[in-house]
Amino acid sequence: MKRILSVALIFVLTVALAACGNKEEKNDKKIEVGASPAPHAEILEEAKPLLKDKGYDLEIKTINDYTTPNKLLDAGELDANFFQHTPYLDTEKKDKKYKIESAGNVHLEPMAVYSQKYDSLKDLPDGAEIFVSNNPAEQGRFLKFFVDEGLIKIKDGVKIQDATFDDIVENKKNIKFNSKQAAEFLPKTYQNNEGDAVIINSNFAIEQKLNPQKDSIAVENGKDNPYANLIAVQEGHKNDEKIKALMEVLQSKDIQDFITKKYDGAVTPAK
Repeated sequence: MKRILSVALIFVLTVALAACGNKEEKNDKKIEVGASPAPHAEILEEAKPLLKDKGYDLEIKTINDYTTPNKLLDAGELDANFFQHTPYLDTEKKDKKYKIESAGNVHLEPMAVYSQKYDSLKDLPDGAEIFVSNNPAEQGRFLKFFVDEGLIKIKDGVKIQDATFDDIVENKKNIKFNSKQAAEFLPKTYQNNEGDAVIINSNFAIEQKLNPQKDSIAVENGKDNPYANLIAVQEGHKNDEKIKALMEVLQSKDIQDFITKKYDGAVTPAK
């Protein structure tokens, strides 16, 4: 009787282990990525069949804010996320102690300044109100428009990507930055003609049919730009086979050509 029970137990354990192994193997072939709707999720949709050819099923979870994706990734509920650039990732890791890292860059979304009242930054009046997002990691990026135009100076020794509004030492037109809104609401601010100008991230701009190359009064230069959007993963996982497959596809010529053709300069492949 004991022998029969032992054999039965071994059989049950063998079946259970085999089932676990099959489940793990299946999970290794599934890639769950949290992404902003545009252009990130659209780029991932284009990548789906290319990953399928490599034996991987890509599952895209669309997320509309900038706080949830890293939270889910750090908790292990995603294999990767796709919505942010390096300065933002660094800030999140520092402030929230997330154990996540970049697996590589994919594209750049040129940030741009939009105005229904003025045709250039130099046309802005004294005391102009500029609406920007409430993301502190972007402040240097906002300031660069005005530094390059000679309207603002920042403290010596401060790198522009690290600069904040507190680093302004000269402000020729007494420009005021309104940073009370989340980035996703700024296209509406522009459409409502609030303030004198609005700086909008391209992913939110293109959702509202705004093209930074055609509709803005100033657009940032893509050369040596530190704000390329990246794939983030948990620390220690960027060399996982499925992550390497994901990056190989997203950095392929097929995807680069798709980005160039679809977005007409509103989004460009990372250099």
